[in-house]
Amino acid sequence: MTYLETRSHQLRKRRILMVDGALTQNSQTADAGASARVMQDGYWGFAAGTDTSEAAIAKLADDAKRNASAMARFGLKDLQPLSGGSYKGEHVFKGKPAISQKECVERLQALNAWARQRYPGLKSIRFILSDEHHTKRVANSLGANALNSIQRALCYVVFTADGNDGAPVELMEQRSCKGSLADIDFNPQAWEGFCDDLHGHLRAKCEAVPARGGNQTVVLSPSLAGMLAHEAMGHPCEADIVLGGAVTAGLVGQRVASDLVTMIDVAHTFGGQETMIPVYSDDEGTPASDAVLIKNGILTQFMSSRETATRLGITATGSARAYAPADEPLVRMRNTVIVPGTSKLDEMIAGVDQGYLLMKTGNGQADSTTEFMFGITLAYEINQGKLGRAIRDTTLSGSAIKVLQTADAVSDDMYWTCSGYCGKKQPMVVSMGGPALRVKAHLGGE
Repeated sequence: MTYLETRSHQLRKRRILMVDGALTQNSQTADAGASARVMQDGYWGFAAGTDTSEAAIAKLADDAKRNASAMARFGLKDLQPLSGGSYKGEHVFKGKPAISQKECVERLQALNAWARQRYPGLKSIRFILSDEHHTKRVANSLGANALNSIQRALCYVVFTADGNDGAPVELMEQRSCKGSLADIDFNPQAWEGFCDDLHGHLRAKCEAVPARGGNQTVVLSPSLAGMLAHEAMGHPCEADIVLGGAVTAGLVGQRVASDLVTMIDVAHTFGGQETMIPVYSDDEGTPASDAVLIKNGILTQFMSSRETATRLGITATGSARAYAPADEPLVRMRNTVIVPGTSKLDEMIAGVDQGYLLMKTGNGQADSTTEFMFGITLAYEINQGKLGRAIRDTTLSGSAIKVLQTADAVSDDMYWTCSGYCGKKQPMVVSMGGPALRVKAHLGGE
């Protein structure tokens, strides 16, 4: 049996960088194309081009079939019919009317002038604006015909000041939303609380002290808990990585976290609201469904494509996604979240005699064993249940499984962001979120 899927794909992006009022980057890009993928005799064949006409797509399908036939010379593979249904429907987000690049620059200039006046002691102020728009039409030989649109916009703000030792200290925060830059409110009144908080944390960081190294009780802010969910547990629960030898392969039905932890890769709707990166069907035309990765501490499910679901004997979750028009779909996360609990963040902090509140991370990495290391760019001491001094940049590391098994409190907060990219052979727009967690993990320090 031969399986065929085709995708026409448009990708528009723009990026604006302003440093101390000077426009240093102002770019717009557009990419469009089509691709065809064939599964024949157990092998994939793929072809892509820039022409999206019906005739061009038909030719790509023929090229993909020839490529699959060429691969079959290595010997036929015994593969069962691919898992997954077929989706029909259209989903296009309708935000505010688009604004021009010129208007974006003008709004950013006004916001920069306001920030410079409000925070005259800062050494530097940087703003980064970006948005991107993906529109994909996917069809396959199983009857799928889906139109999906994913749009996201973000703004990074970076403040820099002189620390007590004379060295520059910087801190970054971001805002992100579904839609385009038109959907971001540039009115300074909308930024007062946001920028005041960033400035206050920066001033505290200028007087930061070293952390105590070693195993510590830490309260992970919602944004940091979302990163832990994505990097350290999300990737090892992607079915292609499972098939590649991830430690999670033999842990289904076993405890990998405390019973307070439930973690879901959400397809398109959470808590009655559409997610920031809604995926109703993936780039194979499979209907997208939530993947409940951990339920009450027990590993339960993996994210999968048609082929990986077939090989593992599980249900396809509609998690195969491609970033650019010429990319092949890979198993990717969509909206990965730890489900909120019942504790209050203030009470979680009050319950710590000696520990740390970890608030921001600048980067993170993890492997298929769930071992991780994150750079911590903002954190505070906790002494006798009260917040103390800020600490210098440090690292948080450990095994996500061991760390999540120590979770003894999960807050009722909920935080979402779609401000970054996930890297796995190709970039991918994703969102992540969750509540605050109180756990034990290894902190770098003196």
